[in-house]
Amino acid sequence: MRLLLAEDERDLADALEAMLKHNNYSIDTVDNGQDALDYPVLDDYDGAILDVMMPKMDGVTVVKKLRENKKIHLYYY
Repeated sequence: MRLLLAEDERDLADALEAMLKHNNYSIDTVDNGQDALDYPVLDDYDGAILDVMMPKMDGVTVVKKLRENKKIHLYYY
């Protein structure tokens, strides 16, 4: 499973990335909201883990903008 991780605190991002990779996830990590919005449009992800408070754009706004994009399919569990 391929995930996008958006976290601006480097130590936390490193810890989360290591834990997820240890559990056989493929991870791309970004450190700001704009990249968190751009990456899913350019590439295919099975899910995303978004920080709420990030530089350039908060996580809630990222989700709202992804929902507006007709090419992005969001699933909720």
